[in-house]
Amino acid sequence: MPFKVIHERWKCIGCNACVAVSPEYWEMNEDGKSDIKGAVHKNVPEGVLEELEVAEPGTNKEAEESCPVSCIHVKKTEKN
Repeated sequence: MPFKVIHERWKCIGCNACVAVSPEYWEMNEDGKSDIKGAVHKNVPEGVLEELEVAEPGTNKEAEESCPVSCIHVKKTEKN
């Protein structure tokens, strides 16, 4: 899949902007932070990193642009 949505969850302030613009991909967790639906969770030194591969960025681009702490990144990946 040609795009990867990355969420640096430890930076999330729980403002709900991503859920508001992209509810098909994003949801609020009980701990007050957002999660990407269906994402792979990785533990990194800073905290939890979420990644989801998608065919098209869709509304994740709007989620990236609306995030006040810039913890969402949509990157084009290389095709194998």
